[in-house]
Amino acid sequence: MTSTVSPPAPLPVDDAIDRLGLGPFQWRLLAICGLTWAADAMEVLLMGFALPGISAAFSLERGSASATLLLTATFAGMLVGALFWGWLADRIGRRTVFLITVTLGVVFGLAGAFAPGVAWLVVARSLTGFAIGGTLPVDYAMMAEFVPTAWRGRFLVYLESFWALGTVAVAALAWGLSTAFEPEVAWRWLLALAALPGVVGLVARLGIPDSPRSLLARGRQGAARSALERVARANRTRLPDAPLAVPPPAPRVTPAALFRGSLSRRTILLALVWFGLSLGYYGIFSWLPSYLRAQGLDLGAVYRTSLLLALAQIPGYVLAAYLVERIGRRATLVGYLAASALGAYLFLLADTANGVLLTSAGLSFALLGAWGALYAYTPELFPTPLRTTGMGFVSGMARLASVLSPSVGALLLTGQLAVALTLFAVCFAVAAVCGWAIGVETRGQRLPEVVG
Repeated sequence: MTSTVSPPAPLPVDDAIDRLGLGPFQWRLLAICGLTWAADAMEVLLMGFALPGISAAFSLERGSASATLLLTATFAGMLVGALFWGWLADRIGRRTVFLITVTLGVVFGLAGAFAPGVAWLVVARSLTGFAIGGTLPVDYAMMAEFVPTAWRGRFLVYLESFWALGTVAVAALAWGLSTAFEPEVAWRWLLALAALPGVVGLVARLGIPDSPRSLLARGRQGAARSALERVARANRTRLPDAPLAVPPPAPRVTPAALFRGSLSRRTILLALVWFGLSLGYYGIFSWLPSYLRAQGLDLGAVYRTSLLLALAQIPGYVLAAYLVERIGRRATLVGYLAASALGAYLFLLADTANGVLLTSAGLSFALLGAWGALYAYTPELFPTPLRTTGMGFVSGMARLASVLSPSVGALLLTGQLAVALTLFAVCFAVAAVCGWAIGVETRGQRLPEVVG
């Protein structure tokens, strides 16, 4: 009589990642992606700090079309980059795009520091935006796809919190350079030094494997297992001997799949949330240094105030990281957006220097908490074959809002403060309604692997 041993059942990739647990690999990935995310924050926000010096160097008038174009250029590049790189990462893999975008970001960021005129600077900033526009969909897909289910939301908020560190870094750097150089020279140093953290991020990224989920979706089972074995070695755990479960074969999906079936509703609503939050956030903070300058603060005081506002973002992230696992992604997002709408009106009512500082700090706290919850929520709503494409699309809508926001935010400098802040408060309120209307809570849920 012979006995047969049944082969082990295929192991779903979610089970594999959950069994490997949280360990050094995920913390290292967080540090690497976080460094690049902080560098991206510096690149996105530095034009607001550099603009006074650029205006002095090239004789630009405050609120002029050229000044607005300089603030818009990075966001315009990010709009195209988010759509292109997000789609490409689903086609050729996360890691390849992971490396290309950082390399190009460093090259074009440094090129801007040597621009001989406004036109060249606009081109350099547009190309920088095109490069860093790809880091958003790729970084968040990578983090979501490598972290165990129980920790995923928290880690995605942790990653977004590096934005605050980048904001603190660029504000501190601008403040320090303003004391060492004349404004006409300091902005070039600011652009050059802000590009350098990307070099460290690029070197660190070379040791990160591609996402096993993305590899499986593209039919590369052996490479997916090798990636998981690297996680196991780093975490000092063992990957079970069972073969990985392969998603059922499906025709190659296109971006049009985002607008079919159940994905259509969440894609549209998410796009509206990203658009509304981005329009208000960048409309306020792109012009805030210039607005404070117009209120009579000297350049050093402006940078010190911006640094304090950046520090106010950190507790917003910390609370969001707790709430997304305690009450869920959707409730956390909606609550922070509602608080942001209220904060915009409190900022409008402030009529003293301390009042402006306190209300803008509260607004900074609420807005960055909303961003943290949104970044945790979004990648969990798209299936693996469309995750970076979906992230790229909604990020593209945010970049479209970012392109428009400097023109709207210029109202802050032309005395139409009530009009601008009312518009921004409405944006936050509409975004809150759209976030709730998505109707899906992803806390504790496994990532969807197949379309439909």
